[in-house]
Amino acid sequence: MLQPRQATNKVTPCVHGGIDYAELKKPGVSLETILDFSVSCNPFGPPPGIREALADISIERYPDSEASELQQALAVKLNIAPGKLIIGSGSTELIRLIATAYFEPNDLVLIPQPTYGEYEVACHLANTQILKQPFLKEPDFQLNTDEMTNLLQKHRPKAVFLCNPNNPTGQYMSREQVEHIMSSYQDSLVVLDEAYIAFTKNAWSSQDMVDLGNLVILRSMTKDYALAGLRLGYAITAEPIISVLKRVRPPWNVNTPAQKAGILALNADGYLKECSSKIREARDFLIKELERLGLPPLPSQTNFFLVKVGDATAFRQALLKKGILVRDCTSFGLPQYIRLAPRTLPECQKLIESIKEVGVPSHAS
Repeated sequence: MLQPRQATNKVTPCVHGGIDYAELKKPGVSLETILDFSVSCNPFGPPPGIREALADISIERYPDSEASELQQALAVKLNIAPGKLIIGSGSTELIRLIATAYFEPNDLVLIPQPTYGEYEVACHLANTQILKQPFLKEPDFQLNTDEMTNLLQKHRPKAVFLCNPNNPTGQYMSREQVEHIMSSYQDSLVVLDEAYIAFTKNAWSSQDMVDLGNLVILRSMTKDYALAGLRLGYAITAEPIISVLKRVRPPWNVNTPAQKAGILALNADGYLKECSSKIREARDFLIKELERLGLPPLPSQTNFFLVKVGDATAFRQALLKKGILVRDCTSFGLPQYIRLAPRTLPECQKLIESIKEVGVPSHAS
């Protein structure tokens, strides 16, 4: 039997939030009734009119490989040059494009822990060496910037991945922290993943930093506008880096419905701001009610947070039987924690009632 590349043998598929469709075959679990608190997407659905508009899209022609109209709309929205943008089928595709374009076998890549698992998958596919350092430690999971900069200067990695705000901890680095990391070793490519920036409190703008060094900023329209079924993300970076990424980008990588939905979403003035306000209200409700139950969430600057429940796998399974899905953080190396992202206020109320029904773990704290 033909054997895969050695690098492929290193790859373990990344665990994600969201519905595991194989679980739907179990008795008592229904796709139609399940409430998914495990994904950190906009719970209020796409902006009005998108579903109807997609019904008239021509699917017999190939999509625009450049996603030119969407690229231009984004450039106007962000007030940057279109040449500093590249569109992807979700930000995860862009992570793999970066690894394909820039990483050589045995290059060293620094990935703080715990964080989004697809960084490691992309690095394994490129056959790099990975320096996984637990910079984010209990009780608050704050990034130890000095420790990171010391390692950057000592090991001089080809790249460093920074998820900001970080998944799953919700911790958000300041501009000063990111600038300090970038300046500590300027030959490293810094990948700043801002997939959750739209729902982050007191977010600062990083766009101008692409002119300061080797920086790629990743963002997710999938999460902002509830387009998970279409997959849509983009990167902001210097034009020479964009040129390199385009060389390894698959043709027609963003399908026509996704491009159209993205354009319509960007034109939905006020929709994201309105949703952000509702999400904050639901988030505040959940935090207060969980604290009353003796399950205080860890501090977070974005729309999701960690909750210590003892045995996360057992807690997830108990809630799943009630039609509630939460993110078991065992795959992040945090087997005592679940991650929650708020949904609508009535759905958040149902989550709290379901937790009361399954019982608060006595060893959660």
